Amino acid sequence: METFSFASSDSLDYPVRIRIINLEGEEAPILFSALLDDANLRHIGSNQSPYSDLYVTVQVWAGSKPLTVPVQTSFKTFRAERRWGEWLELPVTYSVIPQNACLAITLWDLSPTGDGPYGHRIPFGGATLPLFDKDNQLHKGRQRCHIYRHLPPDGNDDTKTPALVPRSRPKNGMREDNDADELDRMEALFKKHEMGEIPRVDWLDQLVFRGFERRGLQTARTSLKAKAIRQTEAARDDKSSEPNGKSKPEPSGYFLNVELPRFDFPVVFADYEYPAPPISSFQHLSSSQSNILVKPPPEVQFGPGISVDDDGGYNGRLIRVYDPEVGARDNPAESKHRRLVRSQHRNGIPDKDLKPNAKVRDELNMIMSYSPTHTLSPEEKDLIWKFRYHLTRNKKALTKFVKSVNWFDHAESKQAVQVLGKWTDIDVDDALELLGPTFDNSAVRAFAVERLRKADDKELLLYLLQLVQALKYEHISTQPGHEVTQDSSLARFLISRATHSLTLGNYFWWYLMVECDDNSQDQGEETQMIYKKIAYDFMAELVKRPDGNETRKTLLRQAEWVAILSKISGEIKEANESIAKRVERVKHFLADPKNELVTIDPPLPLPLDPSVEICGVVPEDTVVFKSSLHPIKVAFKTTSGRKYPILFKTGDDLRQDQLVIQIITLMDNLLLKENLDLKLSPYKILATSTSAGLSQFVPSMTFQGIASKFRTNPAQAYLKQNNPDAQGPFGMRKESLDTFVRSCAGYCVITYILGVGDRHLDNLLLTPDGHFFHADFGYILGRDPKPFAPAMKLSKEMVDCMGGSNSEHYRQFKQYCFLAYSTLRKNNNLILNLFSLMVDANIPDIKLEPDKAVLKVKERFHLELSEEDAIRHLERIMDDNLNALVPVVIDKLHELVQAFRA
Repeated sequence: METFSFASSDSLDYPVRIRIINLEGEEAPILFSALLDDANLRHIGSNQSPYSDLYVTVQVWAGSKPLTVPVQTSFKTFRAERRWGEWLELPVTYSVIPQNACLAITLWDLSPTGDGPYGHRIPFGGATLPLFDKDNQLHKGRQRCHIYRHLPPDGNDDTKTPALVPRSRPKNGMREDNDADELDRMEALFKKHEMGEIPRVDWLDQLVFRGFERRGLQTARTSLKAKAIRQTEAARDDKSSEPNGKSKPEPSGYFLNVELPRFDFPVVFADYEYPAPPISSFQHLSSSQSNILVKPPPEVQFGPGISVDDDGGYNGRLIRVYDPEVGARDNPAESKHRRLVRSQHRNGIPDKDLKPNAKVRDELNMIMSYSPTHTLSPEEKDLIWKFRYHLTRNKKALTKFVKSVNWFDHAESKQAVQVLGKWTDIDVDDALELLGPTFDNSAVRAFAVERLRKADDKELLLYLLQLVQALKYEHISTQPGHEVTQDSSLARFLISRATHSLTLGNYFWWYLMVECDDNSQDQGEETQMIYKKIAYDFMAELVKRPDGNETRKTLLRQAEWVAILSKISGEIKEANESIAKRVERVKHFLADPKNELVTIDPPLPLPLDPSVEICGVVPEDTVVFKSSLHPIKVAFKTTSGRKYPILFKTGDDLRQDQLVIQIITLMDNLLLKENLDLKLSPYKILATSTSAGLSQFVPSMTFQGIASKFRTNPAQAYLKQNNPDAQGPFGMRKESLDTFVRSCAGYCVITYILGVGDRHLDNLLLTPDGHFFHADFGYILGRDPKPFAPAMKLSKEMVDCMGGSNSEHYRQFKQYCFLAYSTLRKNNNLILNLFSLMVDANIPDIKLEPDKAVLKVKERFHLELSEEDAIRHLERIMDDNLNALVPVVIDKLHELVQAFRA
């Protein structure tokens, strides 16, 4: 069988181009008497000279509508021939144009009067050239376009100005038409010769060209006369057949020669596959709708002899075509089937004792193991519905059951709510999933809130940031005088718990304040009003409690305290002064009694950590850092007699750092539940607005600073200096080295899962007692400003401090990494659900691709692998990073850049 090689248009990422070559043809001149009678005709360029100045515009049309702006040729003066020879490039690529795309080509004449609809230009003629032929192949090479005199191209699918017109036999069988047919045949042969389909013989080609030029001129003139006769007959026929007496436009005696790009293979049309719409744009849809929207492509069954390669490409006999209705609308056959199947259980008495056999039980167990991002198939939904009563004893089955319900079916949704009441207690991770954007049924969300009521304040604080974000998906009215607690069970629950706990109330209040401060377009005015209403109702509820007034005053005092620090921080950031002068300005500001920071009476619970009460400031401990935003370090005296240093920064959105620290704190709690203490020390951080915030200052040194102080094995030398012990390993206390090894393992695994980027020796820190930690989380989810950045940051300095890659301490480090990774993989549902609730939180790196944020975290868990294979994969990442040269080069380059800036 003869093979046919071709390319598909959707893979042709190349701009649409056309070369305007020249205009051929002539027409009888307008009578001189007519020009004298009509001044408009007299001043048109083409009526004054047969080679007057014209220019050409080209525009892409499809579906009878323009797709691009027109592009035009440059100005040229013609003498003996209208020839441009100019390539025009359209602002669209072949990969995205539809099958009915065409080029609307217009030749423009000039008129000094400017009285027409087009101003000082009038259409000399036009033509509509399709980009694909009747076999859906892309036109290429030279094309001879018929020009419709005085008409612009319409660009419609059923165009009245087609550039390529098939010849028809005339009624009178004139000999002149035979000459025109011969001319067309010769043009076809010339095109084949130009495309290389006819061998080139130079001396013979020159003879043919000269003979054709002589004959062609004569034939063209006789053809013009024949065409005039045909047009007269056609006009007579049209007047007799059309009721209005209007005739269709006919091609003139002019032809525009153009050239389209040539390709090595025929290009066949294939529609462009557009990416799936982001899930966040459908956040208010029900679960059944969202499952439809993110439905994967349908499975294709291939016939005998048709194969598919590993990349999804076909063997040349099939091409992939995009159907916009697939995945966007429910399949009517599936909908009817679902109604029929479920009506058998709904119309009669449900068999509550129906139990699955061994095979079905295995299928159900497989479905229950799916991650929260998995989309259930219609068959899986029907299976879950069938055994819904049996599954009420399985706490992991609830979220899958809710996804299987058609909440638009009133009878089915009513029965589903009844089944919900019989379900066993679920875990917190499943309750958080039910509060996400894909579940909008109030009964389902109320069921999730009931589970959260069983969590104590300490556990609730771990998820509070996400629960505040979940308020966006509640149906809350912002009408004046309407309490949000009437609409939302989640708002009612959070306000109730926040009024009973100062710690919860403190963080709840500041999380709300940041959302109220968010004026971005992504947030939306309505969402902002919802948070303002919740904050108002929270304050109103506080007043009702006996100690509520004190809590309310405390929160207002905190706001004043933050405003004072914001004022001096903003001034320092904008000041054009040396660091020394900035420090003196801050010290003077803090020591000024008018700012009420020297003595704080009564003591104020710190917004960053309300368990710490501050009673005054220590101006002499002030530091202003050299970075672009010049954050300030301020130390406050606490009621316990200690100092609590904080960093205050203005001009930076700390919400992303706040999220990462919260996830690290959560993961630390998950590891501690498994008796795995990795000595993690996540510092506290709180965003007070969308452009300001404060964080806890942890006394430590960066690895860059340690390396500049100690030249040989810097981290080990640093720990040895601060924790000397002649009997201990490497001359340091055993506990300090153990703390270092454990904390390195914890942060390596956690930053790998979160895809933390831009890791260098300036944001890896070490405390004197051996606690290793990361800072500055400006890049997460795999983003990194540096090329070829490693997936895990395991620097040479860290390994050397453990004694090298062959030491017992490094082997223990790897074991801690494997245990931590395995533990966090088992809790992937909780972590993924927390990220799902943050997709609309205006976190910079999540906002870039909100529909992929959760999937990027899921990819790092490698849930498709067994536990052993996943650990082997993690080990390969660690080994590759250890032996790679690129991370070392990146650290050295960063060191040079920082030295140059300093």
